[in-house]
Amino acid sequence: MSEEPRANNPPLSTSAGEGAQERKRIAGRAGIVAAGTLLSRLLGLVRDQVIAAMFSRAITDAFFVAFTLPNVLRQLLAEGAVQSAVLPVLVSTRENEGDAGARRFFARMRGLSLLLLTLTSLAGVVFAPELVNLFAPGQHAYEGQFERTVTLTRWVFPYLFFMGTAALGMAALNTYKRFVASSFAPGLLNLAFIGASLGVPGWLLSHGRDPSLALALAVLVGGALQVIAQWPSLRKIGFLERPRLDLGDRAVREVGKRMLPVLLGMGVYYVDTLLARRFLSELELGAQSYFSWALRLCDFPQGIFVMALQTAALPSLSRLATRGENAEFSATFAYGVRLALFVAIPATVLCVFLAEPLVVLLFQRGAFDAESAHQTARALIAQGSGIWLVALVRQLVSAYYALGDTRTPVLVAALDLMAFVAAALLLRGPFGHAGVSAAVSVASLVQAFLLWSFLKRKLPDRRGGEIGLSALKTLSASVLAVGVTFALLRLLGLPLTRGVGAAALGAPCFLFAFLGSAKIIRSAELNALLSLAKRRRR
Repeated sequence: MSEEPRANNPPLSTSAGEGAQERKRIAGRAGIVAAGTLLSRLLGLVRDQVIAAMFSRAITDAFFVAFTLPNVLRQLLAEGAVQSAVLPVLVSTRENEGDAGARRFFARMRGLSLLLLTLTSLAGVVFAPELVNLFAPGQHAYEGQFERTVTLTRWVFPYLFFMGTAALGMAALNTYKRFVASSFAPGLLNLAFIGASLGVPGWLLSHGRDPSLALALAVLVGGALQVIAQWPSLRKIGFLERPRLDLGDRAVREVGKRMLPVLLGMGVYYVDTLLARRFLSELELGAQSYFSWALRLCDFPQGIFVMALQTAALPSLSRLATRGENAEFSATFAYGVRLALFVAIPATVLCVFLAEPLVVLLFQRGAFDAESAHQTARALIAQGSGIWLVALVRQLVSAYYALGDTRTPVLVAALDLMAFVAAALLLRGPFGHAGVSAAVSVASLVQAFLLWSFLKRKLPDRRGGEIGLSALKTLSASVLAVGVTFALLRLLGLPLTRGVGAAALGAPCFLFAFLGSAKIIRSAELNALLSLAKRRRR
């Protein structure tokens, strides 16, 4: 099938057959997930503001290092092994064996999961000193910093147990299209952080304990609450049966076959994050924190819609692949990419254009001073330039896993790792922590290019012309929005550096100018989202 550019993007809001209706449902489900995720992300922003203001850079550096490994393992389980290996098998089992078969498989999968999570969590607690030595040897350079990081690592590692359990529950809920609980539950972790950061440090100090333990307490409480929040929804669909361990189950073995290459592939990808911590530990105090807060801000638009779209689309892609409906698979894949880039491209432009004003507006208070704001803004520019690439990668990886191809992402992840290491070693000298952040974007560029190129073997009609035309329209609207915003700020005499006013006025101006420009150039993606919003109001 040809990949020549189509003259016009097919209108996403029209109804034409079952495939079009399914794509509408994907947008609707993504909207539900995004609504819950938006609340969680807003709470996450408040969480980061509170942590930045309440704790010193020494404490936040130690915490971010300690939290990295269990959080990376959580991402491997939630976004990797579970969503990409367990969920497709669960969907297939339900299609072939009905709800009773799906429940049997889930109970056996949970039994294996609980065993592995327990062993991994215990290993993290026992080997915490070795892990910190491996991934952050630079912590030895500051008195007491290594010991503090080891202590925090031991406290936060059981978070993996809770989040691995929640990830499996999320797979069941997503299979049955119950997205509300799974999308709102992460907000509980943010509430735990906010409460613990505001209320616990003073009590710890009065008892002669390190106030950083307040962050560890928040991690454990928040993780447990996310598991508990899923129970009512899981009970309604009959998925709270007693866990069973049965390694001979055919479906469990199928997950094992899928999971190993998924873990290897995504594991290599997340080695980037671990190596980034090692590189950053050899730089100035605060480098870990600047990198982390920039990463949080870049994750904000991703989490609100891009990940929501991925979560909503993967079950549909898996069903289409199982049924061999290749044309509908291509259309649904292109639909997801177009919507993801419609969000990610303007987010990329905004983060680069208003980096420092945004950081000053959001974070500069308490222990977070002007120098912290400037350094975080440097990291935000470097990482923010790759937001659209990460969005594209997420959609591409979902397509590979839905098609049952787990080997190609492994190969690409290995090449991505090599690109990251080379870029980080080259850039950290002249640019410090911002060079490490830039290396993340360089690696994402390599990964996106390779995944897109190799996908043609599995999906001959990638609809490249359709996606490219849509992306070009979105980029044009973003550039026009920059021009309008810059002109307004110049007219009002507001500087683009360190100015709170530039962010407070510039960000909403950019948003409205982008939406207006997209409307003028007749963006099909905007029309689809507006149609969805109208249906929700009825």
